[in-house]
Amino acid sequence: MMIDTAELTKTYNGRGGCRGITLQVPEGSIFGLLGPNGAGKSTFVKMLAGLHRPDSGGGTVLGHPLGRPEARRKLGYLPELFRFQDWLTPVEVLRFHAQLGGLQPREIRGAAFRSWMRDTLELVGLAEAADRRVGGFSKGMQQRLGLASALLLDPELVILDEPASALDPIGRYEIRSLLKRLREKGVTVFLNTHLLEDVEDLCDEAAFLYGGELLAAGPLHKLLGSAEDGNAANWRFRLGGWLPESWAELNESAGGALSSMLRLEESGPDGDAVLTARVTDREQAGYLCSLFIRSGLTLYESGPEKGSLEAWFLRMAQSRQGGDRS
Repeated sequence: MMIDTAELTKTYNGRGGCRGITLQVPEGSIFGLLGPNGAGKSTFVKMLAGLHRPDSGGGTVLGHPLGRPEARRKLGYLPELFRFQDWLTPVEVLRFHAQLGGLQPREIRGAAFRSWMRDTLELVGLAEAADRRVGGFSKGMQQRLGLASALLLDPELVILDEPASALDPIGRYEIRSLLKRLREKGVTVFLNTHLLEDVEDLCDEAAFLYGGELLAAGPLHKLLGSAEDGNAANWRFRLGGWLPESWAELNESAGGALSSMLRLEESGPDGDAVLTARVTDREQAGYLCSLFIRSGLTLYESGPEKGSLEAWFLRMAQSRQGGDRS
């Protein structure tokens, strides 16, 4: 595992922070960390990056204990709050970060590093601004520079804390494309973000923190529910030939068992209808398809509904809020 924590805890005078976080992040994946403001996400990220010492528990990053220099050598980190000196250029910022990363002056002056630096600025869309002063940069450009600093030393693991919060839609699309390319190269990306659409588009796995506690973690498709994995999922059927009496006929054919699993979402005067069912596997969905056809209905479309990460996020938060009030 690229990241592996056990009961990791950090609070501030016994309040806030996060408690008892046990989490594994597989190599070569994009992993999303989700949760409302104040959930403890940034505290957890800072412990991974070696910026906070845990009160208890422990873990490893890149196979080394948290906070060790060995754990940071192949780690790229973009904090949520960062500032660069206004009088520096991107080239000077990257040279400074290369020194912080342990490169020797002769390496930084070398042609190979200069070429790599230009490629990194090209990668984040700042090649044409390489010699401009950072003080004239927009927040989005500074965020791109922060990402370049995180990627400069070819890390195996990149931890990004809200990497696209200041970017416009085009910039966010470009960053998503970049993160996908990193995954293709085998780089592991740990993404702390409030942008749920980015998580849906990018992440293989995700975790949800609330009130400093880990409520759920795992592959994204399992968290949202997929009948292919043995979890209940919503299945959508679009039918033709639907009549007012069709529901009663279907229910009778199924021995009165449809009312608990099937729902009529919409129907029109032309006989078109959309039904959804909560199914546990494809065989159950196939049974419903055959039932529709035997009943004389035309089956136009059948397939699982894509789970909504926003709905899942709200459901997780609301369930915990309900528990807090009880």
